[in-house]
Amino acid sequence: MINEKLLHPKSIAIIGASNNISKPGGKIVKNLIDNQFKGNLYAVNPNESVIQGIPSFSSVEELPEVDLAVLAIPSQFCLSAIKILTEQNDTKAFIIISAGFGELNETGKLLEKEIAEVVNKHDACLIGPNCIGVMTPEHASVFTTPIPKLTPDGCDFISGSGATAVFIIESGIPKGLRFANVFSVGNSAQTGVEDVLAYLDENYKDGISPKVKLLYIENIENPDKLLFHASSLIRKGCKIAAIKAGSSNAGSRAASSHTGALTSSDAAVDALFRKAGIVRCYGREELTTVACVFMCKELTGRKLAIITHAGGPGVMLTDALEDGGLKIPQIENSLAKQTLKNKLFAGSSVENPIDFLATGTAQQLGEIIDACENEFDVDGMAVIFGSPGLFPIGDVYELLNLKMKTCQKPIYPILPSLINVKDDVAVFLAQGNVNFPDEVLLGRALTKVMKIQVPSDNEIVVEGINIYEIRKIIGNAGNGYQSPEIIHQLLDAAGISRVNEIVAKTETEAILASTKIGFPVVMKVVGPLHKTEVGGVILNVRNTEQVRKEFHHLYGIDGAEGVLIAQMATGLELFLGAKYEEKFGHIVLCGMGGIYVEVLKDVASGLAPLSHSEAKSMIKSLKSYKILKGYRKQDGVNIEKFAEIIVRLSTLLRFATEIKELDINPLLGNDREILAVDARVKIEK
Repeated sequence: MINEKLLHPKSIAIIGASNNISKPGGKIVKNLIDNQFKGNLYAVNPNESVIQGIPSFSSVEELPEVDLAVLAIPSQFCLSAIKILTEQNDTKAFIIISAGFGELNETGKLLEKEIAEVVNKHDACLIGPNCIGVMTPEHASVFTTPIPKLTPDGCDFISGSGATAVFIIESGIPKGLRFANVFSVGNSAQTGVEDVLAYLDENYKDGISPKVKLLYIENIENPDKLLFHASSLIRKGCKIAAIKAGSSNAGSRAASSHTGALTSSDAAVDALFRKAGIVRCYGREELTTVACVFMCKELTGRKLAIITHAGGPGVMLTDALEDGGLKIPQIENSLAKQTLKNKLFAGSSVENPIDFLATGTAQQLGEIIDACENEFDVDGMAVIFGSPGLFPIGDVYELLNLKMKTCQKPIYPILPSLINVKDDVAVFLAQGNVNFPDEVLLGRALTKVMKIQVPSDNEIVVEGINIYEIRKIIGNAGNGYQSPEIIHQLLDAAGISRVNEIVAKTETEAILASTKIGFPVVMKVVGPLHKTEVGGVILNVRNTEQVRKEFHHLYGIDGAEGVLIAQMATGLELFLGAKYEEKFGHIVLCGMGGIYVEVLKDVASGLAPLSHSEAKSMIKSLKSYKILKGYRKQDGVNIEKFAEIIVRLSTLLRFATEIKELDINPLLGNDREILAVDARVKIEK
């Protein structure tokens, strides 16, 4: 658990300190001194009386009371040192830099557990082991560099990996990304990423606390905790971006339904992040670029002006933004366009992108920005300005700095000349600005940020859903894949429309069922899991003779328990499914059916329970969304109805956690109705 002694210690002891700054214990001391820790510093090293100018004690027993102890000693000595520090020195915060714990073997895991128990017994905080340490505006208790300037207007960064934390910081600093606090939690024996985030949420003070949070996660131990506190912070006005590494498909290989084959822990992460409102990133450069977008004024619309003095980067940025759903609109204000053009050199273009040539000046850039701010119908600006190295451009960057601070609309600076005018770029960053050296990375990051949804209120939709009946059906059902009768009951209780179906076990029953439903009908074998693979689905059966023939064919399939007679529905094929993921709950998947789900894997995931807005967001994120809406005179489906069915399914799952896999494939939909055609449900109690 994070506490004040970790964040604001008045005294720090380095156990295993050294005069050799190439060792972790020596580098920690140097970093604390260089970054001007204002409290008392103590060292423990049995072979030295003074280490880098601070007093050194031969053992922890000799130390005075200390708030924070940083341990850089072999793992086997950490437990005894912590026992002494908690019992004799009233130490309430610990950082264990040392490796050789749970990441190594089971013995190391047991040692971690013992240490955590001691720390918890004394209501203390433990970071690590196997981490680089912690950085706050008050102390840099790390053995690594670089150490960024830590300011309250920077971002909070929590990492499950020490080395990756260093590399992310190295990626962010050249962009002007500022940091407030950095937590490397390592093996998380007591305190994990979720716990640090919880502290930041519970102690958040509007106008004081940093608004941007970055996460690097290798294992989500408590998804509910992460979801709750991330959502809470975002509702308070914060922005969160995260990398979740180490996802694996291995857990889904044994699943026997289509949904099981598609769902993995990675889909669960996607669903969790979507529900929380976290921007998911997949690499260091993407994470720090998204963070820099967060540091700029918020883009409230989807229309951008691109201002450039180089054609190529403007074209590439246009492509990246348009591909992601943002707009680079034509400038429609003819009078303002002509007025602006008269102020630029001949050959300049005042379309969009606005190209004011390689010879463009700071004054001309100011005129363009003012026109975009006051005259043109755009919501923000991206300014591309580099240098071939012929002349200084400090005046341009000074003008850009001023406009970024005074304009109401956001300005995204793209200053690519990191060698030719590195000093000018450094001055620009020192003024508190960020820089996007690569226009395509900016375009992709900005579109990703704009697509994120605000966190759901997490209310469960129950209208029209018979929860009592659902529990009764589940209570009476056995384990395993369920019969069509039970599946029908569950869909009906959830209010999910389905085709009319009757199970027949004799030829006479099949003829009566088809006559009752009305021709044409569909006939399917009951029993085998993958019906199409055994020739178990016959479409467009039009008369009783055909019913007789196909009944005997289907009933003769190995494993057949009956034949299902169903109404012949038409429309676009849709897919809806769910799988119970340990720790996360039910992951709901939706998409188009057929090859879109089987081959192209075009599915969106959501974490149950889902709101109507979450369901619509899932549908809109599909690559096939244009087809679902209707495309090139082809009818689409009722999007509102599809979203309603997704919500109803998520509520069904919320009250039937015994359902471990569910697969409705296909649903058939048009602009009037959507009907479930075939479904599988697996129950495990």
